[in-house]
Amino acid sequence: MSHRLPDPDPQPEVSHPPHAPVDHGHHHHHSHGGDIPGTLTRFAKPAVIVVLAAAAVFVAVGVFLTWPSNAAHPIPMQYKSSDGGALQVYEATVVATTRTDCSMIDAGVPTADFPQIPTTGGPCIATVLALKSGPDEGRYTVLSIPTNKAQSGTGPDSADMSVGAPDDPQPGQPRLVVDDSIKVSAMPDQSAESSTASLRYAFYDFARGTPLIFWAIAFVLAVVVVATWRGLRAILGLAIAFAVLGFFTLPSILDGNDVVIVAIVSAAAILFAVLYLAHGVNLRTSAALVGTLLSLVVAGLLSNAAISTLSLTGLSASSTTSLQMYQGTISLQGLLLAGFVIGTLGVLNDVTITQASATFELAAMPNQTRLGAFRAAMRVGRDHIASTVYTLVFAYAGSALPLLLLFSVAGQPVSSLLSSEEVAIELARAFVGGIALALSVPLTTAVAAALVVPGGKATDVTSA
Repeated sequence: MSHRLPDPDPQPEVSHPPHAPVDHGHHHHHSHGGDIPGTLTRFAKPAVIVVLAAAAVFVAVGVFLTWPSNAAHPIPMQYKSSDGGALQVYEATVVATTRTDCSMIDAGVPTADFPQIPTTGGPCIATVLALKSGPDEGRYTVLSIPTNKAQSGTGPDSADMSVGAPDDPQPGQPRLVVDDSIKVSAMPDQSAESSTASLRYAFYDFARGTPLIFWAIAFVLAVVVVATWRGLRAILGLAIAFAVLGFFTLPSILDGNDVVIVAIVSAAAILFAVLYLAHGVNLRTSAALVGTLLSLVVAGLLSNAAISTLSLTGLSASSTTSLQMYQGTISLQGLLLAGFVIGTLGVLNDVTITQASATFELAAMPNQTRLGAFRAAMRVGRDHIASTVYTLVFAYAGSALPLLLLFSVAGQPVSSLLSSEEVAIELARAFVGGIALALSVPLTTAVAAALVVPGGKATDVTSA
């Protein structure tokens, strides 16, 4: 996000007697008249180094103490097969569809020959699949997808119920067409009479591997083409962030470690890697990092206060309820707090980097003072806050849109809907993120203003 840099604060005019020689020492004094005492510059850089070193030690100790054991964990019921192991999922391709009577489909049974299914125009869609992986690779199976006609009383094996368009799949059923790539779950066939183990297949999900790779490549190309090497470094930082979440954060939480500690350690580790990799090891980045770390602490304290005062339990979401059922050592309130903290990372990173860069650029203007650079950068920050708060709130509103639609037809007062836990969680996320965002601007600007050399070069960003 770009902003026009404000003009530096006007300097007070210095009056001199006519034709009197200019006292250079006096002029120098007035050019820095609004400056913070020079001793601040002398101690600011060592102070920042000490703060970052302490944060790095905290991260290292935290990682050591909470490193995951990678032990096996109970598998939730929805991901468990009938034999108690992990659900087996294989790839398949839709090769044919036809309308037939539901009773004529032997669903999920693999066959070596292409299934011959009579087309009767019945209330079910017989979807023939070619299995592309697993023990039955190269064989065929059929899925039975009931349409709304199966509930409308017009089919030979249906009840009297009218729901939706007659020829559409029932709610919750997939709409499959020829050449669709899907995933099927495989369960042991309990009805198989043969002594040989046999599987029965059912629709699991669409296969999205190839489209996801396409969009990932498009994303990387767009970032790298526009931002060149810095964009490439940002992509590498993003990969590191996901690696931290996947190999440390999630396994450590599953091990029963304190969720809040794990979240803060993970967030700090991600910030160190992402900021320095994308923006270089220099004073600007260090100022942004200190500001972000301080704002992260504020976000953690605010999140804890919000969860406590709003009595948020985390039990409103089915996923968290299932998680507590099978991983009873995890604190759902701690998980909520961790989500709040990690969720603020991206927006805080954006704001703090902008503020640090703006402060350094403004400080490099001729006749600029440290206090003048701080004030001008704060004007940039106010614009940034105004626009980013909208981004933050609408991002949460967009993610909660299905929930808001459901509540809009619930026939409850607006006050009751807003105070329900599902909505209160999203509101709390937005409020906590917005407050942390607003406070990050003066924090980062103050740190950057303490590090700048007023009237120096904007490129004076020597390593910290």
